[in-house]
Parts: sequence; C-alpha cells; structure tokens
Amino acid sequence: MPRMNMVQAINSAMDIMLDRDPNVICIGQDIGYFGGVFRCTDGLQRKYGEHRVIDAPIAEGGIIGSAIGMGVNGLRPVAEIQFADYIYPGCDQIISELARLRYRTAGDFFAPVTIRTPCGGGIRGGQTHSQSPEGIFTHLCGVKVVMPSNPYDAKGLLIAAIEDDDPVIFFEPKRIYNGPFDGDPDKPAVPWNTHPHSEVPAEYYTLPIGRAEIVRPGEDVTVLCYGTMVHVCQAAADFAEVDAEIIDLRTLSPLDVTTIRQSVEKTGRCVAVHEATRFSGYGAELAATVQEECFYSLEAPILRVTGWDTPYPHAFEWDYFPGKRRVAKALEQVLEMS
Repeated sequence: MPRMNMVQAINSAMDIMLDRDPNVICIGQDIGYFGGVFRCTDGLQRKYGEHRVIDAPIAEGGIIGSAIGMGVNGLRPVAEIQFADYIYPGCDQIISELARLRYRTAGDFFAPVTIRTPCGGGIRGGQTHSQSPEGIFTHLCGVKVVMPSNPYDAKGLLIAAIEDDDPVIFFEPKRIYNGPFDGDPDKPAVPWNTHPHSEVPAEYYTLPIGRAEIVRPGEDVTVLCYGTMVHVCQAAADFAEVDAEIIDLRTLSPLDVTTIRQSVEKTGRCVAVHEATRFSGYGAELAATVQEECFYSLEAPILRVTGWDTPYPHAFEWDYFPGKRRVAKALEQVLEMS
C-alpha cells in the first residue's frame, strides 16, 4: 500500500473523483497551472484540462457563488478557498444561499458543493493566515463540516464529501499537511511516512461522514478533539501518563453523539480541545452536549483547552497554540477534581 502525506491524499481523492465522474469540477485561486499554494491540486489541470480544473480570480464570493450555480445545474464542484481566513467574503453565499437551498425549495433543488480550505496555525502565518473558523459553520443548518487529522481519513472523507448531495465544508489543518505535530515547536517533526495513517489505498474508498473514531482507548478521561489537536492530545496523554480515551471527531456537524456519550459514561471525565478561540468556540457545544447526555456519569467539571480570545498572534504563536503541555495540565487537573 502506498504511503501519502495529507496533501498527496487530498490530491489523490480529487484525481479519483475527476476521473470517475465527469460532473466533478474543481475551482479556486491558483489551483490549476500553479497546483495550489499547498500543492493539493498539483497536476490536475494538466490531466483534466482548464474546463475541469478552473483558475478563479481573487473573489471568494464569486468562487462559492459559481460553485452553487454549478451544483444546481447538475455538477459536483469542489471549490478551494486558499486559506480559511479568506472564506469570510464568501459567507453570504454559504449562509444565505448554499445552506438554505434544499430547504427553501422544499427539496426541489440542491447543490452538492464541497468547499475545501486550509485552516489553523503553527506555520507562523500570523492573524490572517492561521484562523480556525469551523465553529461558525457548525452553527449553520444545511451544511456538513468535516476536519480530518490524517491522510487516510482525509482521502476517504473528501471522496465521501464530493459524493454527498448536501454541501460540505472540508477544513484541512495545514500544520499537518506534511505529517503529525504535537504542538512542541522545539521538537523535531515526526517523519510523515512513519505514521500508521500514512498508508493510504491508491484506489477509491470512502469513510462515513458523521462518525467519530476512538484513536486511543482509555479509562480515566475522555478527550474530544479533531484536526491537529488529535496529535497534540495523544502526545499530551503520553506526557502526563494519563489513561485517556481520545476521540477524533472527524465530523463536527453532524456530531457523533453516540460515541461521545458511551465514552464519557465509561470515564466520567471529559476535556474538549480545539485551536480556535475559546469564547463561543466549538468546545462550548461539546461541553453542552456532554452535560446534557452524561450529567449523571460526570465525576468532574468538563474542561476546555483552546486558543485565546485574541487575534492569532504572530510573535506569540506558541503561547496561543494549545500544545501538549497545556493539554497535559488539563488532563491532570480534571483527574484531581471530584
């Protein structure tokens, strides 16, 4: 089985779908001739032509609006927004049109649009290239939100997203495009091709949207995380020597409540971890869900480890980024509570 990093896995997913389905179209800034700023679409325009892999102007609202029009008319567009920070000019198209189309037409029309976008920090991108806006889109009815943590999941979930008749916003944590990262900037990066999830089938396969994965079984505390934070939380559990059950949510909306409930009922404790800011962040929804579903099983308050309530700082990136030491401290703290 070949080994791939996340960039290669994402490229493979789009390559397979462009080949399998003539209705699949890719559109975005610099995705064609240049192959994308992170090389996720490298070689696809040469292989499938300028009418299947379309270089768009710098106009996110236009990219998403064009994708909606394509979807309504029978195509399956995959729109790339170059950085998640740039998705805001396209929010009106997503919120007012894409998310509501099936509902407002009583199911007569739908737009199977997939919006791919790199998110998160850890690359010294500063406040305008490091944001994690996933929580905004989980608040929308009518779109699905996915964020994988490894190449194997990225390929299977992206193919599933492209085939889904509902809109999917597919966040790609750019810090782990080339391999795992535990949040310690002073530690050498783990070679991506030694990671178990770098073994990715070359052929077509899908993974179910809406299903979480227990990446590390444990008995003492449930850790809810996704994207880059999956690797951070695994490193934190080792660092703190805590028997943590780590759940990679993979899909943020719809949320796999069953897996979460079963885990927290077993461990009695829960820590939610994400890179986005804390106030009204996705961790608040996770905490509320656990409180509603598992109140009588909880032995301690639910804790959150997140980014700070400030624009992503360039000079203090590693203070903002939830690294393994901050997560380890929360794991130790929740075990001391009763």
